Amino acid sequence: MIYETGLAWEEAKQKKVLLFAMSGLGKTHVSSMLRSGGDWFHYSVDYRIGTRYMDEYIVDNFKKAAMEVPFLANLSFGFIYIASNITFENLAPLSTYLGKPGDVSQGGIPFAEYCRRQRQHEAAEKSALLDTPLFINRALELYNYQNFVCDSGGSICEVVDPWNLADPVLKALSDNLMMVWIEGTAAHTQELVHRFDKSPKPMCYQPTFLLESWKEYQSETGLNPDKVNPDDFIRWTYARALAHRQPRYKQMAKWGITLHADDVKAVSSPRGFENLVASALDAKTVKSA
Repeated sequence: MIYETGLAWEEAKQKKVLLFAMSGLGKTHVSSMLRSGGDWFHYSVDYRIGTRYMDEYIVDNFKKAAMEVPFLANLSFGFIYIASNITFENLAPLSTYLGKPGDVSQGGIPFAEYCRRQRQHEAAEKSALLDTPLFINRALELYNYQNFVCDSGGSICEVVDPWNLADPVLKALSDNLMMVWIEGTAAHTQELVHRFDKSPKPMCYQPTFLLESWKEYQSETGLNPDKVNPDDFIRWTYARALAHRQPRYKQMAKWGITLHADDVKAVSSPRGFENLVASALDAKTVKSA
């Protein structure tokens, strides 16, 4: 770890952290709070994915949909401009592109196409994560930001191998930042499942897990692939995905420190967050002694 003790962290001229956790446990909230404090550069991996590595895929998908509407098709050549308006807080264009597998008449996309887009996202996420050191340097050299927070996507654990000490992505990240896991409780997980059930959103999955889930769902429901209700499938898969990710997050935490979601939620200032990290570092030092 680049900070071995709470004191080393507190005295560091540059404080650099990467936050990882299940979506909905406060990564973006904390990152935005640190950015608003004025002394932290906020690097959003999902924003980088959507604006740098998947922007053409997203916009081409918009154009394809526009071409199916005669009025828009006639205007699309030189008369209108189609673009993706992704922000840190609104990643809907990226989510819409990823889509949901199943019955096309119910808003789904064929499973093979869904898997193709998942592979695109996996490659994009790895690239965006590996761009983190570049943005640490840019933040310092261009904007004079000493402190840096990387707001990673919830699927980071799906694109790395946390049991491999030579994993190129994790090694590049841990060599440059403090890895910080925001750990939730069983109650948090149930709340996330409840929230997702009310408004299911596209997700990224580890390929083997996705294929097994797709086959198991069809076996359980007796539905053919082209008759699967897209929302029903991703609702059915979501809780299983959280359970699948938990041990991966836990292993990733060995590359850094762990903060509890309730403690993170209670933090209201950059200084409060810095104190929380210092305490976690000291606790880990004592535990390792």
